[in-house]
Amino acid sequence: MAASLLVTIRARRRGLGGGMRRVSRSKRTFWNLASVSSAVALLTLVGCGKKDPAAPGGADGGSAQAKPVPVEVVKLEPGPMRETQDYLGTLISRTSVTVYPQATGYVQSIEVKPGQRVEAGQILIQVDPREGRALLESVQAQRASAQANLELAQRSLQRSEQLVREGLMSRQEYDQAVAQAKAAQASSRAASAQLTAQEVQLGFTHVKAPFEGIVGDIPVKVGDFISPQTALTSVDQSQALEISVALPAQRATAVHPGQTTVEVLGDKNEPVASAAVFFVSPTPNPQTQLVEIKATFKNEAGLLAGQRVPVRVVFDVHDALRLPAYAVARQSGQSFAWVVASGDGGTVAQRRPVTLGDISDNAYEVREGLKSGEQVVVSGLQTLQNGQAIAPKPHEREGVGGGGDAGVGSGTDAGQ
Repeated sequence: MAASLLVTIRARRRGLGGGMRRVSRSKRTFWNLASVSSAVALLTLVGCGKKDPAAPGGADGGSAQAKPVPVEVVKLEPGPMRETQDYLGTLISRTSVTVYPQATGYVQSIEVKPGQRVEAGQILIQVDPREGRALLESVQAQRASAQANLELAQRSLQRSEQLVREGLMSRQEYDQAVAQAKAAQASSRAASAQLTAQEVQLGFTHVKAPFEGIVGDIPVKVGDFISPQTALTSVDQSQALEISVALPAQRATAVHPGQTTVEVLGDKNEPVASAAVFFVSPTPNPQTQLVEIKATFKNEAGLLAGQRVPVRVVFDVHDALRLPAYAVARQSGQSFAWVVASGDGGTVAQRRPVTLGDISDNAYEVREGLKSGEQVVVSGLQTLQNGQAIAPKPHEREGVGGGGDAGVGSGTDAGQ
C-alpha cells in the first residue's frame, strides 16, 4: 500500500509538470514540500497499523501476560501479645550482712580478700586473742576455787548430818552447814557460766562468715583497734536476688502481685531471669513520686547484688492476631499490608489498610483490616503494585524478629 501511494504521488507530479513551469519558484517549492509531507504522513499511519508478530501479544493483537513476581509470605495466626515497658532496676541481695566484731582488740590478721567467695564459718579476720586468753585463765582459776569451796562445803554438810543424827550438833549449826553448801554450789555454777561466756568471747576473736557468700570491701587493716561498733566487711549471697523497680504512679496501678512479671534483660536485650511481683509500695516516694515494686528470683546468670540492670515489666498478656513488623508498609501515617488475593490474572497482591495496636516481640497487634488465616507479603514491599501478579512462597525466616529485604516496613510505598 505504501508503494502504490508513492507511485500515485510521482504521477501527479509528472502531470503537473507543464503547469509547474509557469509557476514561480516559491510555489514549486511549496508543492514539493506538501507532497513529501503527505507521503510521510501516510507511511506513518500504515506503519502504526501494522503488527509485529514478534511483539508481546502476538499478531492477533492480544494483551501481554505480566510475569508473576516471586514474594515471600506468612500466614497470620493468633498469638500471645504482651503489654510491656522497659525500666532500670536495682538488684538487692536477699541475704546480705555487714560484719561487726564481737570482741575488742587489735586486728592480728586478715584471712580473706575483697570479692572472695567464702564458706559458712570460714575465718575472715583474726583479732588478737591474748587479752581474751588472759581473762579466760582468770575465770578458770575462779571456777577452780569455787569448785574447791563446793567440795569442802559438801563434805562439811555430810559430817553435820552425821553429828545431828548422833545429837552432837545443834539444828542451827546444821542449817548453817546446809546454807554454806548451797552457797558454794551457786558460786560454782556462776564460775562455770562465767567460764563458758569467756570461752565464747575468746571464740569471737575469730571473725567468721555467717553464711556462704562473697566478701565485700575490707576497710580495716592489720594493727587497727576494733570494737563491736567497727564495720569490718560485708558478706553477700547472690543465689537469691531481689529486683527493685520504680514505676510512675499511673503505671503502678496496673501491677498485681503474683500476676505481673518482671524480666531482667541481658546484653542482647533478652530475658535472663524472670519472677512475679510480690510487693507493691502502697505510697510513692515523696521525692520522686515513683512507686517501688519488688520481685525475687533465683540468680543463675551471675548477676551481682547492687547492680543496676535493664528490666521489662509485663503488665498484661492476651491473645491477638499478630502481624510481623517487617510486613508493614506505611504512607502518610497510614499502615498497609500486602495481602495475597485472587484476581483475573491469578494470584495477586492486594494492598489493604490496617489498624495496628501495640508491638511485642517484633509483631504488631492487628485490630482491624486483616483476618486469621490470611497470607501477607513480607518481601519486596516497595516494588509491588496493587493487583500485581505474584508467585508466593513461605517465608524462610518466619518467626524471626526483624529481617526482610531492603525497604521492608519502610515509610514509603511504591504501589499506590
